[in-house]
Amino acid sequence: MKQQVKAAEGKLGILMPGLGAVATTMIAGVAAIKKGISKPIGSLTQMGTIRLGKRTEKREPKIKDFVPLAGLEDLVFGGWDVYEDNVYEAAMNARVLDANLLRDVREELQAIKPMRAAFDRNYVKNLDGKYVKDLDNRYELALAVMEDIKNFKAENNCDRIVLVWCGSTEIYFEPSEVHESLAAFEQGLRDNDLRIAPSMIYAYAALKLGIPFANGAPNLTVDIPALIELAKETDTPIAGKDFKTGQTLMKTILAPGLAARSLGVNGWFSDNILGNRDGLVLDDPDNFKTKEVSKLGVLEDIFKPEVNPDLYGDMYHKIRINYYPPHGDNKESWDNIDIFGWLGYKMQIKINFLCRDSILAAPIVLDLALFIDLAKRANLSGIQEWLSFYLKSPQTIPGVPAENDIFKQLMKLQNTLRYIMGEELITHLGQDYEEELIETV
Repeated sequence: MKQQVKAAEGKLGILMPGLGAVATTMIAGVAAIKKGISKPIGSLTQMGTIRLGKRTEKREPKIKDFVPLAGLEDLVFGGWDVYEDNVYEAAMNARVLDANLLRDVREELQAIKPMRAAFDRNYVKNLDGKYVKDLDNRYELALAVMEDIKNFKAENNCDRIVLVWCGSTEIYFEPSEVHESLAAFEQGLRDNDLRIAPSMIYAYAALKLGIPFANGAPNLTVDIPALIELAKETDTPIAGKDFKTGQTLMKTILAPGLAARSLGVNGWFSDNILGNRDGLVLDDPDNFKTKEVSKLGVLEDIFKPEVNPDLYGDMYHKIRINYYPPHGDNKESWDNIDIFGWLGYKMQIKINFLCRDSILAAPIVLDLALFIDLAKRANLSGIQEWLSFYLKSPQTIPGVPAENDIFKQLMKLQNTLRYIMGEELITHLGQDYEEELIETV
């Protein structure tokens, strides 16, 4: 397949709806890395390695040296926001990164100014930004977003564009008939159907132009039949949803270990406090419901209580998120896990994770952007399940259960890269070493 992958020539524009804490942390980080101020810690595309061939061959190049990814020097950033602060101002307000570091890249950040957002406050009630498009009809909003993308591409001399949703979590709602087909969705846009969320407008605009879209929030966006249909029609990759950071990251690391050892779980209680814009948005019950559904499914997918009822059939899983302004972006999570082992004897695990939400999310945005651009150049279209490594609620082909075990997700991601580059897939069976030994004897 290697010969089908187009080279990463020219500039790649990374556009993000939502230039808040996560997006500005990523942009500032890339600027600092390019200046040699820091290193891209946490980014698989920049720091990660991949094994090729047998273990005895000792071939483990960096991923960025193995697959043709866009280089950091070729990235151009932009986006939309409901507040008109430039990226430097937004990053200073977010208070994630040290002010001295931001001042070192001030010039680069000040040059990036948001475009007016396609916004409906009914979907995010706790935000009151006024820097929005003065259009009432959703079809007109979609056309305006498409025009923004075209103008950004031309003005910045970009060869390619990708969109990564970094906006706030929208309210929870179920799919309906307007989401069931592309024809119904496009009619809904023209009719200004209020069941079409702002995130869907951005996704539609991108996919209509053949531009890859990744959803970093738990809201219903590209995981509806209409936009999956459009992605197939325009041969465009999509991925979602919800950046895997903080508490859920810990769950997808620890839960596979418990399941691997056949240790039972009676209960898993998760509590969080955070004070950034995300925390403010999630302080509304309708928005919290969207996040709760995304976070709740992880353990059930890993433990599979229907398959292992003796171990996980009675597991109680509770999640709370509390808005606490003094913490800002410094999220704190507590997990109490009641487990049981041999003969049913009870034990406990307690985790207190003091993390930085945007620090964990920023490299995810970068990696998703680079990988989904690679997918487009490798002629991979539709749902990119191999990118589920980065996501809390992985989007899969309808009818296929999600895989939330982070180690299996990593194997899938690495094997996809090997496949793209024409390398042998790795199964970890180890039989080939034994067979070679027998042949030499």
